[in-house]
Amino acid sequence: MCRNIRKLRRPKGAPTESELQDAALQFVRKISGYRQPSQINQKAFDEAVVGVTKVTRELFRGLNTKLKRR
Repeated sequence: MCRNIRKLRRPKGAPTESELQDAALQFVRKISGYRQPSQINQKAFDEAVVGVTKVTRELFRGLNTKLKRR
């Protein structure tokens, strides 16, 4: 878990859904301190990954919209 979160913003094209999910999983692992959560914590862990993926997708949609206006 010593790796840095990957940069997903590129000059050409938005990140793929897979890249968004992988980055969200890496982020949740990093901040939770769990590589693989216990069974009792799995639901919260999975929901956090889904939530981070969603927010990150919205961020990139907003950035793309602002970039297109320029």
